Amino acid sequence: MQKLGLNQSLSQKLSPQQIQFIKLLQIPTAELDTRIEEELEVNPALEEGKEETPEDIEGSLDSNEEFEEPASEKDDDINVDDYLRDDDFAGYKMQGDGGYQDDEDRDMPIAMTSSLNDQLMTQLGFLGLDDRQYVIGKQLIGSIENDGYIRRELEALINDLAFSQNIDTDLDEVEEILRKIQGFDPSGIAARNLQECLILQLERKIDQGPAVKIAHGIILECFEEFTKKHYDKIIRKLNLEDEDSLKDAITVITRLNPKPGSSGSGMVKTQYLIPDFILTNTNGKLELSLNSRNAPDLKVSRSYTEMFDAYDKGNKKDKKLKETVSFVKQKLDSARWFIDAIKQRQQTLLNTMNTIIQYQYDFFLEGDESKLRPMILKDIANEIGMDISTVSRVANSKSVQTEFGIFPLKYFFSEGIATDSGEDVSSREVKHILKQFIDDEDKRKPLSDDKLEKLLNDKGYNIARRTVAKYREQLNIPVARLRKEL
Repeated sequence: MQKLGLNQSLSQKLSPQQIQFIKLLQIPTAELDTRIEEELEVNPALEEGKEETPEDIEGSLDSNEEFEEPASEKDDDINVDDYLRDDDFAGYKMQGDGGYQDDEDRDMPIAMTSSLNDQLMTQLGFLGLDDRQYVIGKQLIGSIENDGYIRRELEALINDLAFSQNIDTDLDEVEEILRKIQGFDPSGIAARNLQECLILQLERKIDQGPAVKIAHGIILECFEEFTKKHYDKIIRKLNLEDEDSLKDAITVITRLNPKPGSSGSGMVKTQYLIPDFILTNTNGKLELSLNSRNAPDLKVSRSYTEMFDAYDKGNKKDKKLKETVSFVKQKLDSARWFIDAIKQRQQTLLNTMNTIIQYQYDFFLEGDESKLRPMILKDIANEIGMDISTVSRVANSKSVQTEFGIFPLKYFFSEGIATDSGEDVSSREVKHILKQFIDDEDKRKPLSDDKLEKLLNDKGYNIARRTVAKYREQLNIPVARLRKEL
C-alpha cells in the first residue's frame, strides 16, 4: 500500500534585489564607475543626474508582481566542450587564444602607467621584509614573465643571487618568500605552471561553496584527467555523487584566469589604488567620508516614466501594447532597484567603517599598531545588525585613507589571544613580542617553535605551538634551523 506523507522544510532564496546589492557591495570603488556605465548602457530608463522627487516618478511595479530578471543580469550557460577544445594547451583554453572573457577581467580598469612589475614591487614593500629578504623577493618578481608565470628554475635564481647580489640562500628560503608573492594580486601570480596557477586562485575562493572545493580537488588530484576531459574518472576518483556536482565545479574552473599577468605588453589590468573612505583628524575629532565615486548621481528617466503612463492608459487587450508596457515596467523597476542598491551600498559601507573606527579608535588617532584591539568579522556584524558574509565583502575589497597611509580594511581584523589575567590582546601584540624574542636570540642556538611557545606562555600569553609557527610564517621569519649562524 502506498504511503503518503507531508514534509515541511525551510529554504532561503535571495531576491534579485538582494543579488544586485551583494554584487555591488563587493566591488571596490575603482570598479564602480565601470559597473554603472554598463548598467546605463543596457537600461535606457536609468540616467545620470540628480534623482527626481517621488512625485515625478510614478508607475512602479506592484511588489506582489513576479519579477523577471533583466537580461543584463542573466548568466550565459557555459559549454564545457567548447571551452576545453582538444587543440587548447593541455586541454585548457588560455587567455588570448580566443573566446576567453571573464566578467571581473572585463570590468577591470587598465592602469596604463603601472606595469605588472611595479604593482608587485609595491605589494612586496607591504610585507615588512628585511633587506636580504627584500632582495630575494625582488629577484623573484623580476623573473615573472608577462603572462604571470615564473618558469625559471629556482636553483638558477639562487645562483643569480649568489653571483649578482652576494646573497647565499637556499631553496627553502626562496620558496618561503615565493609563497608570500603568490599571495599578491592578481590572483594566481608567480605560479610555476598552469596547475599551480589554478590552485592558487581556487585557494582564495575555497570558502565560497562546495563547487569551489570540488574544483580544488579536481585540479589538485585529477589535473591530468581534467585536461583530457576524462570526467568519469574524476567522478570515481573524487567519489562525486552526481554529474551536476562535476559540472558546477568545472564552471568554477573555466572562470579562472590562466594568464594572471596579461600576456604580451607587460601591462597589467588592475584596480587602481583608490580608497573607498577618507578619514580625517580635526583637532582630535575623527571625521569619515565616502570617496565621491561611491555616491554617483543617478535617476530614473522621466521620459520613460511618462512613456509608461501613456502606454498603461492604452488598450489593455492589445497584445503588442501589453508587451511594451511589460518591457517598460521591467526597465523602470530595474533602474529603481539599481539606484536603491547603490544607496544601500553607501549606507552599508559607512555603517561598517564607522563601527570599525569605534573599535579601533585609539589606532586611528595615533597610527600606533600596538593600539589595535582584537576584532573579528562577527564583532562588526553584531554591531551593525548584518550578516558576517556582508561584513566580509566590505572588508575584503575596501580600503581607507588615513593620515598614516592607505590601509585595506582587513588589516584591522585580528584574532584575540587570551592572557592569564583573562584579557584578550590582539594577535599583532603577540607577533610583536614573538619578533622581539627572535631578534634577541642567540643565532648560534636559535629558538625553536616549542621554546618560543614556552616563552610566550611564561609571559602570560596562552598560545599553542602551531599558532607560534603560523605567526612566525606571517612575519616572514624562517624556522630555527634556517636562522642558525655558524
